[in-house]
Order: sequence, then structure tokens, then C-alpha cells
Amino acid sequence: MASPRTVVVVNPKSQGGVVGRRWPYLADLIRRKVPFDEAITTGPGDATLLARKALRDGAERVVALGGDGTINEVVNGFFDEGAPVAQDAALGVLPYGTGGDFRRTLGLPTDFEAAVDILAADHRRRIDVGRLDYATRDGGHGLRMFINIASIGVPAVVDRFINKSSKRLGGRISFMVATARAAFEYENQRIHLRFDGKPERSVDLTINTVAIANGRYFGGGMFIAPKAELDDGAFDVVALGDFSRWDMLKDGHRLYTGRHIGRDKVTHRRASRIDAEPTSPSQIVELDVDGETPGILPATFRLLPLALSVVVPRQ
Repeated sequence: MASPRTVVVVNPKSQGGVVGRRWPYLADLIRRKVPFDEAITTGPGDATLLARKALRDGAERVVALGGDGTINEVVNGFFDEGAPVAQDAALGVLPYGTGGDFRRTLGLPTDFEAAVDILAADHRRRIDVGRLDYATRDGGHGLRMFINIASIGVPAVVDRFINKSSKRLGGRISFMVATARAAFEYENQRIHLRFDGKPERSVDLTINTVAIANGRYFGGGMFIAPKAELDDGAFDVVALGDFSRWDMLKDGHRLYTGRHIGRDKVTHRRASRIDAEPTSPSQIVELDVDGETPGILPATFRLLPLALSVVVPRQ
């Protein structure tokens, strides 16, 4: 059976530039098992444009080679203003970045050659996709698709520290250091959440973090949503409430094992639509999507069921 026409979108800056330096070697490993065309990014947003162009030019499979940010950009290339560009095309993932959170949810190996073997086998699964409509800082409107986790609160501060670092410490250590620094800068904020458009399912919360989870992991390995499934038609909404700095120092390790669920100041809900806004119009509450900070509240998170095909390991 002929291999599907494949384009690999490569972020040479992933893992602090390691991908760029190793690309000739990595490309050879891929070509031994998967014929492909390459598309190299040169800056932010390129992966989205390159993926969308590849799909419009007839690619049957577009592969993201890089970290969670690169994967998110490529996913956005599968959509145009929220509509699918190529309904039957599939996303492939060759993880090679700092965080590796979506890789964990998919069950992809850390070994690059093993990940190439999975790509070559081309076993596919349809998964849900999140759509995030949000406010921009200049008063405009933004749209971002996501397949892992979007969040509200302190993760945006963590992003800034991570993106300013060299990322040479490795994924989990880099995120842990950035999280510790952010804990001393961030002040908990008060927001209003409404679930599935129902006033009776509305709450006001003082929050450290709210994770709108399609996948299970974020923040370099935090097991934030252990009950989340990629194809169950709902987000898992995990809110870390009015956590003090002492709470984070004392219980932060539980986030890496999933043992925070059910603890004091932690709530877990499920919904396919979440509307979020600050309780005070003057308050700036930032958003995070896979290591980037696209905008601020107010925002609406909508789930699109089974909207994307992804290459996954055989179970």
C-alpha cells in the first residue's frame, strides 16, 4: 500500500535549536521508512501557514516535528476560521521539544526512531478539538484551535519565564523552575465561569489556574487532568482555586501524579463549552495555549467532537 503523501513541518528552534542542528540526521531516519516533503519554519506562526498550504496542495498527512507549541501551530493549519481544511487528512507527531505534554497523552515514545515507526504504520484515531475565541490586548478578537490544554491564570506567567530561558535544563526541570518563579510573581485572580451556556452552572472563583483539558498533561509533565480523554466529547475543567504560595510549595508535587484531584481548593467539572470572564472589567486575566500567551479574558472554549484524525500507536 502506498504511503500517504506526507509533509513534515520542522521547527529548527525546538529544544533550544537542537532540531536545526540535527535535522539532516533526523531527516535521514525518517526517509528510511516514510517518504516526505519538508517545510522548515523561520518564525512564530510559520507552522500554521506551512501546514495549511500543504493540505491545500493535497497532502494527506502533515507531521509536526518539534514541541507542543509546534504541534499546536500545525493543528491550527488544519483549520481556517474554525473550519476543516482537509477533512480526511491526518496529523502526525514526531515529538522533539521542551515539554512533550501532548506526546504523553497520545502514548508516543521518547525514542525518535520508535516514533518514526509509528508514523510509518499510520494507525489513525479521530479526536476532539478545542476552539478558543478570546480577546486580544488591543481590544480585538482572536481564534486558536487546540488539541491538548488551554488554561487561565498562572501558566501564562510560566510561559514568559520558559520562553526567555535557554530550555537547556530539559522539559520538566525547566517548567519546574519557571513555575517556582511564577508562584512569587502571580497574584490569584477572580473570574466568572459558565458551563454549557447554563446560568445554573455558573460559578465565581478565585483561581491560581483553570485548565480546560482535552489532553491530560501540561506544564512539562503535570498530570493536571487524569480523567481526560481525547475523544469523549467533553473538556475536563480542573480549577486550582485560591492557592497560596505555601499551598503550591507544599502540594505542587501532587500535580505530577494526579493526586491533586479531590483535594481542598481543587474542583473538577466536565463541559463542552466554557465561557470565562473576569469578575472586574479592569482586571487582565491571561490565557495559555501550549506554551504561548495568545490573549486574555473574556474567552469562550468550545469542543468540536472528533474533528481531527491523528496518527497514534496501536493499542
